[in-house]
Amino acid sequence: MIDTISTEVAEGEERIRLEVADGVAVLTLCRPDKLNGWSWESSRQLGLLADRIRFDPSVRAVLLRAEGRAFCAGIDVTAPGGAITGAITGATTAERTRNYYEGIRWIHERFAVLARLPQPVVAAVQGYCLGFGFELALMADVRVAARDAVFALPEARLGVAVDAGGDLRIAREAGAGWAKFLALTGRRIDAATAERLHLVQLVVEPGEMEDVARALAAEIAANAPLAVQGIKRAIDVYADAALPAALDRVAMTAALTLASDDAREGYTARAERRPPRFTGG
Repeated sequence: MIDTISTEVAEGEERIRLEVADGVAVLTLCRPDKLNGWSWESSRQLGLLADRIRFDPSVRAVLLRAEGRAFCAGIDVTAPGGAITGAITGATTAERTRNYYEGIRWIHERFAVLARLPQPVVAAVQGYCLGFGFELALMADVRVAARDAVFALPEARLGVAVDAGGDLRIAREAGAGWAKFLALTGRRIDAATAERLHLVQLVVEPGEMEDVARALAAEIAANAPLAVQGIKRAIDVYADAALPAALDRVAMTAALTLASDDAREGYTARAERRPPRFTGG
C-alpha cells in the first residue's frame, strides 16, 4: 500500500487530472502509456480530487474520462503493491489477510467518495475497461461507451475475487445471473452487449464519444442543481440499500483470495503466459 497518506500529488506522479470549466469538473485518467492501469496511488488521488469537487459550488456535473486508447486496463502490476506477491506484508497468512482486508476497505472508501458525490458523474469509456477500470466506470451515474470499448471482470482467472464491488453493481443493473456469468467466467463483452445489459446508457462511434459525453455532462449541469442532486440521492438510496453490508463481504473475500497461493499462481501464470494451476489453497 502507499507508505504515507498525503493530501498532495508529487511531481510526475499524477494519475488523475482535474479541470473545472462551465459547471463541469473533468477527471481524466492520465497514464495512457500504462493503459491507465490502476494502483493504490490512483485510489488515493481519486479520493482527494473527488473531495475537492464535492465542496466546489461551481461544479454541477462531473465527467470521468481517460487519455489514450484505453479507459483503464485494470491493475498496474508495475506499481508498488501491484504484483500481489509481497504487495502487503505480514508474518502470517492471517496477518496478511487482515492487512489486505483493511487495504480493500480503504479503497472502497476512496471509491465511495466518487460514487457518493452530490453531483452526477458521467463516464466516457473507450478501449479496454477491465477489472478495476470496469468497477470504476460502474460507479458513475451514467456511462457513455465508444463502440470499440471492451468490458470484463477477469479477477477469477487470476485467482482473486472481484475487489471493489463491480459484480454487485452489475447485479443491480443487469441482474444476479449476468453478474455471476461475467464475474465467474471473466469473459469480455463489447459495448453493444454492455448496452443491452444496461451497463452503459449510450454507445457511439469512437470519434464521437468525447463530444457526446461532454455534451451530456453539460446538459445535466444546466439543470437546477438542487433538483439534480436530490434526484441522484433518492435513486441511490433506493438502488444501493444493501450495498454497504455486501461490500464488507467483498472486502473479506478479496482479502482471503489475495493472501492465497492461488493468487500467486494466477499472477505468475499470467506473467509466464501459461494456464494457471489452481489448487484451492
